[in-house]
Amino acid sequence: MTATLVSPAPALATGHRPNGDTPSDAPVPLVRRFAEVDRRDIPLVGGKGANLGEMSRAALPIPPGFVVTIEAYRRVHEGGELGARVRAELDGLLVDDPDSLRERSAAVRELVADAPIPPDVEAAILGAYRELGTDGEPAIVAVRSSATAEDTTDFSFAGMFESFLNVRGEDALLRAVRACWASTFGGRVLYYRLTQGMPAEMPVAVVVQRMVRSAKSGVMFTVDPATHDAAHMVIEAAWGLGEVVVGGQVTPDTYVVDKETLGVVRRQVAHKEFLLERSATTGETVRIELATDERADAQVLTESELRAVGALGKRVEAHYGTPQDIEFAIEEDEVFLTQSRPITTLGPRAAATGGPTAATAEPAVLVHGLGASPGTATGAVHILASTADAARLHDGEILVTHMTSPDWVPIMRRAAAIVTDAGGMTSHAAIVSRELGIPCIVGTRDGTRLLADGQLVTVNGTDGLVTAGTAAPAPAPPAGPGERPASRTRAHHAADDGAAPRPVTATRLYVNLADPALAESVAARDVDGVGLLRAEFMMLEALERTHPRRFVEDGRGDEFVRRMAEKLRVFARAFHPRPVVYRAMDFRSNEFRGLAGGDAYEPHEENPMIGYRGCYRYVREPDLFALELRALHEARAEFRNLHLMIPFVRTGSEMRECRRLVDASPLGAARDFHLWVMAEVPSVVTWLEEYAGLGVSGVSIGSNDLTQLVLGVDRDSELLAPIYDERDRAVLDTVHAIIRESHRLGLTCSICGQAPSVHPEYAEQLVRWGIDSISVTSDVLEATRRQIAAAEQRVLLAAARRMEG
Repeated sequence: MTATLVSPAPALATGHRPNGDTPSDAPVPLVRRFAEVDRRDIPLVGGKGANLGEMSRAALPIPPGFVVTIEAYRRVHEGGELGARVRAELDGLLVDDPDSLRERSAAVRELVADAPIPPDVEAAILGAYRELGTDGEPAIVAVRSSATAEDTTDFSFAGMFESFLNVRGEDALLRAVRACWASTFGGRVLYYRLTQGMPAEMPVAVVVQRMVRSAKSGVMFTVDPATHDAAHMVIEAAWGLGEVVVGGQVTPDTYVVDKETLGVVRRQVAHKEFLLERSATTGETVRIELATDERADAQVLTESELRAVGALGKRVEAHYGTPQDIEFAIEEDEVFLTQSRPITTLGPRAAATGGPTAATAEPAVLVHGLGASPGTATGAVHILASTADAARLHDGEILVTHMTSPDWVPIMRRAAAIVTDAGGMTSHAAIVSRELGIPCIVGTRDGTRLLADGQLVTVNGTDGLVTAGTAAPAPAPPAGPGERPASRTRAHHAADDGAAPRPVTATRLYVNLADPALAESVAARDVDGVGLLRAEFMMLEALERTHPRRFVEDGRGDEFVRRMAEKLRVFARAFHPRPVVYRAMDFRSNEFRGLAGGDAYEPHEENPMIGYRGCYRYVREPDLFALELRALHEARAEFRNLHLMIPFVRTGSEMRECRRLVDASPLGAARDFHLWVMAEVPSVVTWLEEYAGLGVSGVSIGSNDLTQLVLGVDRDSELLAPIYDERDRAVLDTVHAIIRESHRLGLTCSICGQAPSVHPEYAEQLVRWGIDSISVTSDVLEATRRQIAAAEQRVLLAAARRMEG
């Protein structure tokens, strides 16, 4: 796609205020105080500025501030040569070329950041800023971009524009304002705008608002988000700055407040490990540990503060006419509202205006975390500290533990649902639960402490909530082969029942699988093959939970080969003639150590996630790798649709040696045999040409590890879950580069990580980049097929329109 620059929006070009409150011959203002704007002024002050003006006009207590309007940006843009130079840089931009997009974006942002500000614009900005100061001291402010299309019903630019906190002084303010203007040309913003058919250049307003020196802060929901009870509000609070609550860095106090009386119905005072505050000397954010501070276990909000916050919540909801998610901060006993937005996660129950009766009261929420695998299940809690306690878990119970690893899979299969203290959306528990179709919640932090053995609970794996007692069950689909008609309900898989034709897609849809018991039922659905057949579960059963080195030393190598071949045949037979790509064993050293005898063979690693695993392990232990190759060869004697994928390949040297081992095995002479590599390590972009030269025919992007290594984020950490995002620009750039390089080399390119399974929009982006296949967990097969079909149609339609134009 080629970017083109269009003129500013007509409302700005006329030089008149859009909402009509000002005479038509009045000049467009350069600066507007919050009290001077409202929701009609989005074309002038952007979404954030208009919302703050709306709250100010409603006499809600927001920190004072002003908006640098779109007109101010237009004056800078038209002054000197900036406009012409920006147009020259954007002319001919190829949005699908990451290198071009990155270079043009950087060049334009530099132009804007260095552009001179006309004297009258600078005077207007600094004049409004000086009004925020006290006693001759310059104010400390937050400076945020406010786009005209941001957070509208049609477009979302969430997280794409710049914000700057703790800005102090006139020079610093002007730099921050320029940086906000420049952020409208960020690579992600340009890509989003152009792929949505929007202009390449869309100016932004800038919000300047006094920073609140928060002693306490938090979030308020004017409807209980867990139970959807419209008669209750939920307030979460912690010491210091609010980002510890919003980002989940600290477990906050939780208060359920009766909306009518503002009395506290239920409270939970949490242990707060630390707080963040603004330094009085430097203005920077500092972390204060609370280990020896009495505030660690003290209630944050007083009764009067709870009533004050609750009363403000009622006022905000009444003003907007819909339930609100509100952020607040308390400075010297004064409550400020810093943001308000509609609650978007409520179902039909949120429309209720009255509270629940005794007969229909919603159950109490006991634990909350990340909803990692959808569905609900009711059962008795059983807390397990290790797999040594496996015999204690009965079929249909709720498994609660700190964290799972591959040796937990046999236990997980017996559970009606799984709840873990640790882990994120790509942790072992999350991935395996989605594949098994078991509801799962991860990252609860203290589920093993708050729940008790034998307690009857309902686990909602969609919303991430564990509630007391039994929830009313939703209609469940009939159990398929290998499934128990247990007390759990899951998202209904679309069946080929004639209700709607199954879409046909050019992009192949594969499935990620691990459990042979599910092979037959999943193969009967609309799926083109298995893009990721995990070895770990089959291997654990074949090895009888014994370390493979001990198994071989006991003279049982042939037995292992026979057992593995039997399990591989189950998948190959169910999907034949569709391809089944078997990923070789990828245990980490800490997971191997958990097997019988593992301590004698495994190294101790501080970070096994990037340690002794994958391809390098095969090269170092070729005798064990040879057993896997033999098992694959024996299964292929009957089913030639089985292929091999090598995980965690770091360098060309280890792949060369691995290829030599494959060639030396019986598979070396196999016909119609395909060797794949997983693209999990960013170095794959550099080494891919050599991999192709070694006879690799397919590349499968493992988005879980790739995201981890590109962003430097431990994907098993619930603390880092807020910043682990497969949709981050750096990750997307790497994925795009892998797809582009694969196609240049004539390789098939697929993806088998969790990203398309948990982010439906991810699939559309992959289709636009021309990926050959997408492999997802079985619970989202039909939805992903529809997403792919719709994306392909949009791509074809856009191409046809370009040809007509």
